[in-house]
Amino acid sequence: MSRIGRNPVVVPAGVTATVDGQTVKMKGPKGELSFTCPEEIEVKKGAAGIEVKPRDETKKAQAMWGMARTQILNLADGVTKGYAHTLEIHGVGFRAALKGKDTLQLQIGFSHDVIHKIPPGVDVKVAGAKQEVIEVSGIDKQRVGQVAAEIRASRPPEPYQGKGIRYRGEYIHRKEGKKK
Repeated sequence: MSRIGRNPVVVPAGVTATVDGQTVKMKGPKGELSFTCPEEIEVKKGAAGIEVKPRDETKKAQAMWGMARTQILNLADGVTKGYAHTLEIHGVGFRAALKGKDTLQLQIGFSHDVIHKIPPGVDVKVAGAKQEVIEVSGIDKQRVGQVAAEIRASRPPEPYQGKGIRYRGEYIHRKEGKKK
């Protein structure tokens, strides 16, 4: 039994939520998001908020129960507060630059620049005196996390000198180099 799924999702003030069949839509100050629940889950809007429960006692329905509730909670948080990831670039001569609104250009130690296309709905800012901080923000948690992960994957931090792109606050396990 899902302990998370039992709790209803409270709709914050200033947010309008509608349930149409399996689709939940939320509209708030930052924008509008929607999520379509799996067929194994029953969704309804109650007095306490949006409630989810499984239609039957199958293993798949139990697995989808908590996930569906968390996705709906992410909609509510996204349209009110939004989500953000901060990436740091470590390395001599490593830097980032924005080309237009939808292209991020990274100079990260390769013979060529690495270009990332920024999807709509995600904002990217480059900050820092040496252009070493990348801020990825938006209202869709999955999209923001995916863009941040793709940027990090272009040059993940290496364990010997720590050069590469990492999340702010991420711990890099360092290895000792060769010995004579």
